[in-house]
Amino acid sequence: MDFTKEQLKDEIIKTMKTIYDPEIPVDIYELGLIYEVNIDDQNHVEIVMTLTSPSCPVAGTMPQEVEQKVKGVAGVSDVTLELVFEPPWNQDMMSEEAQLELGFM
Repeated sequence: MDFTKEQLKDEIIKTMKTIYDPEIPVDIYELGLIYEVNIDDQNHVEIVMTLTSPSCPVAGTMPQEVEQKVKGVAGVSDVTLELVFEPPWNQDMMSEEAQLELGFM
């Protein structure tokens, strides 16, 4: 099944919305931890993400979980994940939905 890049990106985002930060009951996409999702012409996906803090307890496992789950999306040929801490994550990066859920609005 062939997806357009936009459809593939939607499927990748849907997959990322199944991954939750263990300390905050909101998925990593709504939390604003995903900075970029880029797809090239060979459907190689590049993800730029951060964590709520560099000392986050899942720093060693969450990036691998994201990479593995995105690799499992139909149509994805490969995944490169870059973990960054610039700009540092803050609550303003959360979606309105996440802010409402956590009582910040």
